[in-house]
Amino acid sequence: MRSGKELALDNKILEKARSLKLSGKTERIAELLLQDDEIQAMQEYANEVSIIRLKYNDHGPVHMRTVALNSLIMMELLRQAEVKTSLEKEDAGEFEDSLSAVFCGAFLHDIGMGAGRQDHELHSAYMAYPILSRILAVVYNNSVQKQAMIRAMAIESISGHMGTRSITSLEAGIVQVADGCDMKKGRARIPLIIAGGPRIGDIHQYSAQAIEELTITAGKEKPISIRIDMSSEVGLFQVEEVLHTKIASGTAKNHIELYAILNGGEPKRYL
Repeated sequence: MRSGKELALDNKILEKARSLKLSGKTERIAELLLQDDEIQAMQEYANEVSIIRLKYNDHGPVHMRTVALNSLIMMELLRQAEVKTSLEKEDAGEFEDSLSAVFCGAFLHDIGMGAGRQDHELHSAYMAYPILSRILAVVYNNSVQKQAMIRAMAIESISGHMGTRSITSLEAGIVQVADGCDMKKGRARIPLIIAGGPRIGDIHQYSAQAIEELTITAGKEKPISIRIDMSSEVGLFQVEEVLHTKIASGTAKNHIELYAILNGGEPKRYL
């Protein structure tokens, strides 16, 4: 049974997809993925392994929905700024095809956590392949070429989301950044409750607790502005070692402004 937080994110995702006023393909993909019992089960088990077995932070349904929503927001900002996606630049597809690939990749990027943390992005890729095949066959039933293309780009987004493997498309870079943007302290809430507090030496859990808010809006100089508000300097680890590292090594770097604000002070700009 889906939690209230999951259902709230489902509504936000569908609302965002509809607001783009495209042909409806991405919206239909979102509906199918959100309603799919197999995907739900895979996401829930990935979270059990992450939180219960590994004592790690959220890698389940809420996280993957959050990343999918972040991806839609950033793709909309790129479109508003008239930035062409890789598929558009290559005359291989339209913006909506890129959006479909990004959403699929974001929504499935961590299902491989069910097989363990090491190489989980690769586990996610092969576990996602049959799901992508059956979903895309429904929505893009009149084009085998687009099914193959969108599936390949979604797989690139999944396998490259950690920032440790080379990616070549802007679309994959957006998923990489969207994943890094899920850093608010609520993501570490459940493992902290189970453990009775941050584990000694676990900088990820300490730093996550300092992140109060993250907002994604239109930038002043670049299409996308990411602002992180934090209550303690320890939160800078999340900004500098996690998010900034992903952005700097990815294909979306030139389109993003990154700011960190400590206790309502002056913003510190990284990009």
